[in-house]
Amino acid sequence: MADERKIVSESPSVENIDKATDEVMSVLKILFGDVERNFTIRLWNGMTMDPSPGKESEFTLVVNHPCALWHALVPPTDLSMGEAYIYDYMDIQGNIYAVYPLVDAITAKFRDPISVAKLGTALLRLRKYKDECDEISPATRAAELKGSKHSKERDRQAISYHYDVSNEFYKLFLDRNLVYSCAYFPTGTEDLDTAQELKLDYICRKLRLQPGERLLDIGCGWGALVIHAAKHYGVEALGITLSKNQYEYANQRIEEEGLKGKCRVELLDYRDAGPDGSFDKLVSVGMFEHVGEEKLETYFEKAWRLLKPGGLFLNHGIACRWKDCKFRKNSLTNKYVFPDGQLVAISTTLKYAEKVGFEVRDVESLREHYARTLRFWVGNLEKNREKALEHVDEPTYRIWRLFMSGSAYGFEIGRHNLYQTLLVKAPDGKSGMPWSREYMYK
Repeated sequence: MADERKIVSESPSVENIDKATDEVMSVLKILFGDVERNFTIRLWNGMTMDPSPGKESEFTLVVNHPCALWHALVPPTDLSMGEAYIYDYMDIQGNIYAVYPLVDAITAKFRDPISVAKLGTALLRLRKYKDECDEISPATRAAELKGSKHSKERDRQAISYHYDVSNEFYKLFLDRNLVYSCAYFPTGTEDLDTAQELKLDYICRKLRLQPGERLLDIGCGWGALVIHAAKHYGVEALGITLSKNQYEYANQRIEEEGLKGKCRVELLDYRDAGPDGSFDKLVSVGMFEHVGEEKLETYFEKAWRLLKPGGLFLNHGIACRWKDCKFRKNSLTNKYVFPDGQLVAISTTLKYAEKVGFEVRDVESLREHYARTLRFWVGNLEKNREKALEHVDEPTYRIWRLFMSGSAYGFEIGRHNLYQTLLVKAPDGKSGMPWSREYMYK
């Protein structure tokens, strides 16, 4: 058992601790009293629970109200814990990445029957404070989508909810070209701007783009890839998005770059793109996660029809581990970040791609690259916190800080992955592909 005398260090004597403090400390002792702690806990009245002896504090978990632990742990889900932070019942000061192993440890406690019995009794004493937190909560910005799931209109609402926050907000943490997807770090030492430009070029090489070809970018974001492909590879590029902010910004950039007539962006659902057989190459970067498993066959069928025979399709998307691939409606991500979004295992992706006729030519994992990308984004966001709050409210800032840092942790431990899958439409067996992968790295 850790030295519990540290719990009341530099704090009033136990006899003077008010009832709420005593009840909260009871829960904290059950959760953390027997673990090696590399963090500090500070209550609303200044009382602290220090790190374990010999441990440096990597972050401070600030409990701002007696109701905080009830909201965070009843039930003990990522949504409950996340909302306790989002709405400032609790704060995380310092290294936010160090919090996630702690979350895993808490989750493990709730799988142990003895710990559950102790925690249940202790938490019940905090129930009476629940309504006080409800009274101090800021207005929620949770997604409220209408219509049938993955209908065109509902998908438009989902995309607008996430991407139409504010272009100025995204500029504070993305690279100079506003590329909102995994960067490519060939040596692991590149800065974010360089790594994103290398990623754009890597995709173009994988697609073997040639002057005069027609390229469709499904879910083109702020237009970086269509601009890069038109400028450096001489293709005629069309990008499509459901975000009004992205559409307007991308076309403005195209005009500023003098590329009108060579590339453009349209406000269009991928299901409405066409006509069939009108593109030599297709690419989708970071859009795939919005499709949903029930629409994957539709997605790949549409891509198949849009391509000319011999055409290539590069699908770049996040995947979950097979054992973790369960859609949860009441997750933090679904409620506050990507409503209706869904991750699937790479085996599921390949199954649907092959089902409609695609031949799988190359699959590459960039898992570590996305972890590094996210750490850049979180660092930029934290550095620009005050500027961010000029464009969004505090809960929104916290949502993005929590989501992106948690995603980085997921990629680092292998819970998530990022795959670039190169597919070819070769109905007659003639793929036209080179004998080696050397062309991708030139």
